[in-house]
Amino acid sequence: MNRTATPIETIARADAPVPTAPPAPGRRRRSRIAHTAGIVLAVVLALTLVSVVANAAATASEKGELAPYGQSVQLDAGEVNVTRTGGDGSVLVLLSGYGTPAPAVDFAPLIRELDAFDVIVVEGFGYGYSALDVGDRTIENITSELHEVLEMLHVDEPVILAGHSAGGLYARYYANAYPDDVAAIIGIDAMAATASSLEVGTPSVTEGVVGALGLYRVVTTIAPDLIQPPGTAYTPEERRRIAAMANWNYGNPSISDEWSRLEANSTKAAAEPFAADLPVLELLSTESVDTMPEWLPAHEVELEAVTTHRLEVLEGSHYLHWTQSAAMAGIIADFVAAHVDPPHA
Repeated sequence: MNRTATPIETIARADAPVPTAPPAPGRRRRSRIAHTAGIVLAVVLALTLVSVVANAAATASEKGELAPYGQSVQLDAGEVNVTRTGGDGSVLVLLSGYGTPAPAVDFAPLIRELDAFDVIVVEGFGYGYSALDVGDRTIENITSELHEVLEMLHVDEPVILAGHSAGGLYARYYANAYPDDVAAIIGIDAMAATASSLEVGTPSVTEGVVGALGLYRVVTTIAPDLIQPPGTAYTPEERRRIAAMANWNYGNPSISDEWSRLEANSTKAAAEPFAADLPVLELLSTESVDTMPEWLPAHEVELEAVTTHRLEVLEGSHYLHWTQSAAMAGIIADFVAAHVDPPHA
């Protein structure tokens, strides 16, 4: 029998939810992706914050435990850190290659072998314990700052300049800018000066960001061999300093600016050949000679017009002093004894 719906039944049917179509598959997928991306971003930000805090804490702890070495020389642009052995022989000034975080420590095995010399390591801006935020890393500024430091150290005799890698460019330019102040040049797998368009690049900020976020410390903690020299020439304390200072100084503003000017600085050095009467010793590594076909010929060409020169290829990496300090010191001593007047002669 048919019956009429009661008022209550009518109200209930009117209040019942109206069926709707389920969300489209594409919309559900986009929603899941957005949700997952949000979670990933939150995790990345959290890990980054942890890395920054951990890096700052580790740096503060290291700096508290590792007393600074050397002495500070105040220039107008900032402080330059210097070490000096004070030996009785000729003054030999070591200039590091590009990016070496702690030059005085990096050269330690070679310094120990050069005990017959008065060895000075000048850590330019961006290196070691020197100021890390000084710009305009032109070859003119780098060499004039070196000259000013040596004057403030009261070095009053011609020095032997020994430059590793890019330091070789600066040694060559310095010898032409201050010819009366240089007794000889030694290249430690030094860069050959090459003319270019003199373009100055844009300083990279990537390395600085990686360093500030503590990511470089993460990498070097996982793979310490990336920054530790091979062999047994370094003490445990020196290795600890190398690791710590690599993390402190990585990608600093001065280093970044210098990198952007290397091409221009090389061009300016190329315009100033070695003086014919300046004794020059070049020590090249088998790694560079074997991997870069132009390395040996380029150095041979640079020496053609030099009356007194010697070129030796030693087994080892670009950082020859990591494993060949004893052999290098012997060659250097022989060359200096034969071709450089003794101090105060």
